[in-house]
Amino acid sequence: MFNGILIEKDDAGHRAAVKQFEQADLPQSGVLVKVDYSTLNYKDALAITGKGPIVRSFPMVPGIDFAGIVEQSDHADIKPGQRVILNGWGVGEQHWGGLAQFARVKADWLIHAPDLMSNHHAMAIGTAGYTAMLCVIALEKAGVRPGSGDILVTGANGGVGSYAISILHKLGYRVVAATGRTNEAEYLTKLGAAEIIDREMLSAPGKPLQKERWAGGIDSVGSHTLANLCAGIKADGAVAACGMAQGLDFPGSVAPFILRGVSLLGINSVTRPRAERIEAWDRLSTDLPADALRHISRDITLGQVLQTAQDLISGHVRGRVVVDVNQE
Repeated sequence: MFNGILIEKDDAGHRAAVKQFEQADLPQSGVLVKVDYSTLNYKDALAITGKGPIVRSFPMVPGIDFAGIVEQSDHADIKPGQRVILNGWGVGEQHWGGLAQFARVKADWLIHAPDLMSNHHAMAIGTAGYTAMLCVIALEKAGVRPGSGDILVTGANGGVGSYAISILHKLGYRVVAATGRTNEAEYLTKLGAAEIIDREMLSAPGKPLQKERWAGGIDSVGSHTLANLCAGIKADGAVAACGMAQGLDFPGSVAPFILRGVSLLGINSVTRPRAERIEAWDRLSTDLPADALRHISRDITLGQVLQTAQDLISGHVRGRVVVDVNQE
């Protein structure tokens, strides 16, 4: 028997609870992984609280990422005893996920954990840090360099925003952080933000083309925030968009794209090819400051997940939440 979070939805309504499982309850095929750590992401919180249509089939074990040790495998490249990481692939949405002590998933969804990175370290980074790294790589490929000018990071107090600031700062970029919690200025400054602005400057409808202020941006917010960010990007700059905390809409204009040559780069972290995943995790081993984890992440137990999910949806959680699934 082992423990995990189970989300159910039926005529009695939506509910989530810590339950006991047997290994026979898991999907019947794939690699069996003993999970050491998972995380609590915004998507997980939406699924657990029922605030968003994240889960595609019920019952469901949430948890869109995990790190653990292979227990059983019939795949030549994935062997028992190896440390592995999973991000995305619909896990926690369409397939049982990482907020349990065991998971069984397709071998192609797993990558080997970098040698210099413990399983706890990997989940302190988690999907948020991995997504932030994909955003940084996309900006680099679009030609945005430290000498190009300021980079604006929206949703700065969230997981993606926090790690994006840390990575960009280490790489030599000057980072401007946009947040609704300006009282967290000290935290953002420690991560490497050179300037902090109130998100209210971006969250309302704005002009289709605005003063050129930033060479690039990383946005996890969407809606008016993303539109205003694009409207303020310098000529030939780029924005990496990876989230929709404010909304899925994009109430903007084509003006920045056709008059300034701005690039809008969509970041899909869920189904990236294996080579891109390995590149991102290898870069995280070197380009993420080691002390960033201490500032950004905190640990909770499996039994604390349900309340923490409520807190996250309410906007009361800063940075990353690592879940020790083997602690109740």
